[in-house]
Amino acid sequence: MALAQRLSRLGTETAFAVALAAADWKSKGNSVYPFHLGDINIPTASHIIEAMNSAIADGKTGYCPGAGIPELRAALAHDIGSRRDRSFDPAQIVVMTGGKPVITKFLQAVMDPGTSVLYPNPGFPIYESQIEYFGGEARPYRYIPAANGFAIDLDHLRAQISDSTVAIIYNDLQNPISAESTAAEQEAIAQIAVEHDLWVLSDEAYFEMRYEGSSRSIAALPGMAERTVILYTFSKKFAMTGSRLGCAVAPLEIAEVMATMNTNDESCTTHYVQWAGIAALEGTQQPVTDMRDTLRRRRDIACEFVNATPGMSVDVPRSTFYLFPDVTEAVQRVGAGDVSEFAEMALRHTGVSFCTRRHFGRPQPGEDRDYIRLAYSGIDADDITEGLSKLQSWVGSA
Repeated sequence: MALAQRLSRLGTETAFAVALAAADWKSKGNSVYPFHLGDINIPTASHIIEAMNSAIADGKTGYCPGAGIPELRAALAHDIGSRRDRSFDPAQIVVMTGGKPVITKFLQAVMDPGTSVLYPNPGFPIYESQIEYFGGEARPYRYIPAANGFAIDLDHLRAQISDSTVAIIYNDLQNPISAESTAAEQEAIAQIAVEHDLWVLSDEAYFEMRYEGSSRSIAALPGMAERTVILYTFSKKFAMTGSRLGCAVAPLEIAEVMATMNTNDESCTTHYVQWAGIAALEGTQQPVTDMRDTLRRRRDIACEFVNATPGMSVDVPRSTFYLFPDVTEAVQRVGAGDVSEFAEMALRHTGVSFCTRRHFGRPQPGEDRDYIRLAYSGIDADDITEGLSKLQSWVGSA
């Protein structure tokens, strides 16, 4: 018996492969400093857990509406809208099991086999995986070094558009590179979408995971409300990665389709988890502030060590919980053949585990610098200091 041919096009979130290698190394008695996964080692706030437990005790353990319970949809419409200077109807909210299903359902709703979708590269690897899995043509647009990190290469992006292009995936406050669009860059993306009549998936997973400045949603720009789907997740802001709760904010025609997909795929999002989501939105926000303060301290420590390591450099990002340092000279210093070998050597020599640029989409022609991603959301400040000091000593002594 044969399996479906489309499975050959299905990718994965490759950070989990790095996690397996790190776990194997640790199982042999070695220390590991986990910078590879963007998980959060800060507990979910107690009032959120209590709301979840109370919902279970109250019998909210059965089926519920496929688009989400009305109370959560209303709370999300108010909270997301008020933070984006927009007004959303609860009917535009489709609750899902995290943010990742929004990518899948958006693509199924707007893309036919043979059509193309623009997506950021480097970027979250599930974009590329799902476009190709559903028979679309994945067309990457790239980032280039800029004054404060990275900027979208708008000329390259425009060159990727063809008559078959139906959508663009846009991830401001970006994973893995922490790139943040200027107002001008975001307006240019919106202009391109309007000019070519493209759907837009605005991945706003890190919209409120920032340390300086303020976030802007592309959905609030002229001509964008009717073509933009916002991806929202509880995972980052509320440290609820394992609870699997998120939503799409979509034009009504897309929202109705996504709700039907929910019914087909998983019936509904876990009922009692949705009540926890309401508590997260409407309860005290002090745990959110405290977590950002913790992550800011980790960021500052990590940046200081990276920039003090020979052959490594990084700009201090204002958002997310990732660093994307240039390690080109460090790779050469230690005698690694490429950045993948550099990562393997670093794990063996220092215990520091991280992903490389190659885990976030196929490298594009012309790339001549090596980068790694350091996620500091799942490692305490003391371990950041210990691990990166070992990395610094190893590279420095090479």
